This record gives sequence, C-alpha cells and structure tokens, in this order.
Amino acid sequence: MLLIGITGGTGCGKTTVVNQIIEEIPQGEVNVISQDAYYKDLSHLSFEERTKVNFDHPKSLDFDLLKEHLFQLKQGKTIMQPTYSFVEHNRMPEVVPIEPCKVIIVEGILIFSHQDLRDLFDIKIFVHADSDERLIRRIRRDTTERGRDIQEVLNRYQNMLKPMHQQFIEPTKEFADLIIPNNRHNKVAIDIVKTIVHNRIQ
Repeated sequence: MLLIGITGGTGCGKTTVVNQIIEEIPQGEVNVISQDAYYKDLSHLSFEERTKVNFDHPKSLDFDLLKEHLFQLKQGKTIMQPTYSFVEHNRMPEVVPIEPCKVIIVEGILIFSHQDLRDLFDIKIFVHADSDERLIRRIRRDTTERGRDIQEVLNRYQNMLKPMHQQFIEPTKEFADLIIPNNRHNKVAIDIVKTIVHNRIQ
C-alpha cells in the first residue's frame, strides 16, 4: 500500500491536487481519507460552546483514531471512518466503510503536525497558495457550504486560523518531499507524483 499525505493551509487547494493525482488511477485502487472526518466528538458541549472551539489546533483532532485506522488499512482491514458536520460543529453518528487498496491519500491541514503520523506517509506533499487567495476561498466555502456569515469567518480567520497556520502548518513545509504551488504552474509536480504512484501500483 502506498500512503500519501497531502497538507497545506486552509483553502490552499488540497482537494484540487488530490483530484489531479487520482484522475488517472484505476477505480478501486485508491481511497481518499480526510482529516476533517477525525475531529473529536463534542456531543458533551452545547452548540454555542462548539462554535467557540479552535478547530485549527491539533488538539481538536483524534489523531490516535486516524493512526489506528491507517495501521488497520495497511494490515488489509476495512475501517469505519467517522463523519463530521461543519454545520453542527460535531461528529455525526454515521460511519463510512473504507476498504484497503493500493493507494491511500490522507489530506488535511494538520496531518504533518504529529511526527508519528507524519512518519507513516510514503510521500509527503505540501500544497502552497498565497494567503490572500486562501482567505478568499475560505470565505466562499464557509458562507456557501457551511452556513457561516462573513463576519464569523473573518473573526475566526484572524483569531484562530491565521495564528494556527503560522504555528502548526507553515513550519511543516520542511517535512514535505514535494511542495506544489496551487496555480497553473503545478503540472510538472503533479506529473512527478502521478509517475511515482503508477510505478508503485504496477
């Protein structure tokens, strides 16, 4: 099994890079796991309390469960991935079965912040995007998909997201095997990753 980790700041375009990598991989040979599915269960908190949680801090994530699931996949076992609602700010009761396959891609802003998780990846990719561009994408996504108002998004960006990015995400560039600029100039980097993946699964 080839395990690929893809990280970068919020709104950097990780999903776009993931889609570019997997578009040529035969169906059934790749699965994508999102870090977002592993936010901790906050059912013991009220909705108002959950809205104040710093979801851009590593402590908001159940890294132990994510690591356990990756080990199980490596052992050929199917996992039951949790689901998370950004509208409710909480983990949902539903689970999603993820079967082991030749390529597993894990994407998320904080997946390189823990060494023992980081060391599991065969390929580590950091997606870079301009901070202004990332903020614009975050505003668009959170207001259209997650029911946030623009003032809430800007407050969270200034008070949580930006300082957390500087403390926990930007420094992990040094661990990346490949840094991909998320713009029209990223074709060569994507082609390199595709070649590595194809060679491994064949």
